[in-house]
Amino acid sequence: MSSLFFSSAQAADGGGILSNPTVLQFAPMIFIFVVFYFLLIRPQQVRQRKLREEQNALRRGDKIVTAGGIVGTVQATRDDSNEVEVEIAQGVRVKIVRSTITNIIQRDKPANDV
Repeated sequence: MSSLFFSSAQAADGGGILSNPTVLQFAPMIFIFVVFYFLLIRPQQVRQRKLREEQNALRRGDKIVTAGGIVGTVQATRDDSNEVEVEIAQGVRVKIVRSTITNIIQRDKPANDV
């Protein structure tokens, strides 16, 4: 009999989700996760998406910086390949993997792409 009264007493208390003590225990952790998502995780995802788009839009004449800190100028790209040919010094060309490009520096003048 007392279990019936317990249920009705809890219902009379409001029985809302905020009156549940376990929800109140997890509320600060949920709040911290939401803050971390909007302050750290989401902006990082936006930066990664922008860098991927810039890597895919590379053209001859773009100046780039690799993950190893090498600065060079893009000489040739192919859409079907994951490699980019970069000139790192006069007459010195190397092939690098597109995903190792960490920064694209805008070029001064448009290239003569043919």
